[in-house]
Amino acid sequence: MSGHDTGGTPPDGKGRVLGTDGGKRLGDVIFKNLAVGSGMLVTAVIFLIAAFLVAQAVPSLFDNKANFFTYQGQWVTSGGDLRFGIPRLLYTTIFVSVIALLIAMPVALGIAIYLTEYAPKRLVGPITYTVDLLAAVPSIVYGLWGILVLGPVLQPINEWLVGHLTWLFLFQEPEQATNMDTGATLLTAGIVLAVMILPIITAVTREVFAQTPVGHREAALALGATKWEVVRVAVLPFGKSGYISGGMLGLGRALGETMALMLIISSAGPINFNLMESGETFASKIALNAAEFDSPAKTGAYISAGLTLFVLTFIVNAAARAVVSGKAN
Repeated sequence: MSGHDTGGTPPDGKGRVLGTDGGKRLGDVIFKNLAVGSGMLVTAVIFLIAAFLVAQAVPSLFDNKANFFTYQGQWVTSGGDLRFGIPRLLYTTIFVSVIALLIAMPVALGIAIYLTEYAPKRLVGPITYTVDLLAAVPSIVYGLWGILVLGPVLQPINEWLVGHLTWLFLFQEPEQATNMDTGATLLTAGIVLAVMILPIITAVTREVFAQTPVGHREAALALGATKWEVVRVAVLPFGKSGYISGGMLGLGRALGETMALMLIISSAGPINFNLMESGETFASKIALNAAEFDSPAKTGAYISAGLTLFVLTFIVNAAARAVVSGKAN
């Protein structure tokens, strides 16, 4: 009796089971079709969302009396005189996200190196769980923590920074003094956002570092390398692309944050890279003015901002995917 039981279906001359598509087992064919179908469904949904945004935004963009890419004034969405633009929204969205990235990435790198190289096994689980738990905290809780706890804590620090580092463009007196009093600044928003994206960057970086080939580590140790030298010459070069892609995924998450930033910064600010100013991001602007969605013209104006954010996050996530693919190749 043959050692390969085909369940009554005889194999062909090449050892493949007959009665299935191309000699493949029925389960493989079903799984492949489901996987392909799922991928096509996700792609179709993305294209449908893009098509909806474009269809809703185009009429308002044509009726816009101001330049969508350069107008920095107050948005006018009532009546027939539509005036709206994205420079301030684009600046605040990117600036706050970059602040968060500059804070979160070094911390995530340190945590990932500690968990994969230095931490005792009994601590790896609890620390990993604690960091991952940050991703489960609702955005509105982060926003409340930022405006009620972190903001007041940073208030004297903000005053010291403005008083002693006023020569630096990042720490100037804001146009609205209440920003300093309440801590509702871009700096506060950036710190809160950094805490929110920290689990994403840490998780990706940790997993990539853990996959460093044992041979690379042993080769470095055989040459007399210290623990840190092993990290520097073996772990970091291997995991660099994963670390960068994790940062870009975190950036994509930061660009679309709504509730937390809406509670911390909600007034338009100038484009001057001053951390003491406030501002509006794409997401917070749309959420704050949702009550105005009572006509196609008004709705289209804010959907235009949403379309810009959609394109921006798509580019960031595509870049992250390109980095990962480049490493794989």
